[in-house]
Amino acid sequence: MNDSGEETGRAARSRRSDARRNKETLLEAAAAVFVTSGVEAPVRDIAARAGVGVGTIYRHFPTRADLIIAVYRHQVESLAEAGPALLKTTPTAHAALGQWIGLFVDFLVTKHGLAAVLKSDSAGFDTLHAYFLDRLVPVCTELLDAAAAAGEIRSDLQAYELMRGVGNLCIGAESDPRYDARRLVELLVQGLRTSPADRPGG
Repeated sequence: MNDSGEETGRAARSRRSDARRNKETLLEAAAAVFVTSGVEAPVRDIAARAGVGVGTIYRHFPTRADLIIAVYRHQVESLAEAGPALLKTTPTAHAALGQWIGLFVDFLVTKHGLAAVLKSDSAGFDTLHAYFLDRLVPVCTELLDAAAAAGEIRSDLQAYELMRGVGNLCIGAESDPRYDARRLVELLVQGLRTSPADRPGG
């Protein structure tokens, strides 16, 4: 490849990289606006938060449904990536599990109508729910296995049942300010711990 061709290739890669970053910025802005204002928030509010024009959003996401689905997938991907990262940077596997479950709770209780919108198209919702499970159950399994291997938690808990239990604890958290789902989930995660006598060398 001559110099001109190499420069063209670099420019194309740079444009693709910029487009990815711009899309990420849009999705993060949309997610933040959805949390505070719900999924029916004006597109102009999302554009203002992202620092772009309204036309840029419609170029990436022609309909509100496209945007909502993209935000959902983006948040699921962020959760999936957070699990391995926390295992590498957190002092203990149990602490990593607790932090990841905290992020999972944030995802569940701040959707503000997202699930209801997705359920309006049951076929599309089923597809997204399957994607949600396919991406996140293995991550939760990895965290549970690491904590169990370290002797920090009991080893007979399945990722799906833990996630389902956390989800059930989060029901109603949006509509009742007296109900603190995060506190109950923290107690649940603490309750997974083995007693000192159960741990290796205990």
